[in-house]
Amino acid sequence: MTIYVDIDNTICETDGTNYESSVPIPGAVSKVNKLYDEGHTIVYWTARGALSGIDWRELTESQLESWGARYTELRLDKPAFDLFIDDKNINAKDWLQS
Repeated sequence: MTIYVDIDNTICETDGTNYESSVPIPGAVSKVNKLYDEGHTIVYWTARGALSGIDWRELTESQLESWGARYTELRLDKPAFDLFIDDKNINAKDWLQS
C-alpha cells in the first residue's frame, strides 16, 4: 500500500511556517515507522514552500532524520489549501488517537 503522510501538525507540531522550530508529536513518527516496517510505501508529502517558493528540502530531510523517520520518498509539491475533501483521508488527530 502507498501511504502519503503530511508532516506539519501531523507528525510534528509547527506554528504557521516556523518550520525550524517544529517538534515531533509523541508517538506519531513511530506509528508511521510501523507502517514502513510492515512493508508499506511511505511518502511524506508537504506544502512547505508552496506559497513562499522557499526550498525547505534540506531542513525537512534533516528533521526527518533527527526524528528517526523512515520513509520511501519526500515530496514538497503538496498544494496549499484550506480544506481537502477526499474518499481516502484520515484526520491526523483521529489517526494519532487510534
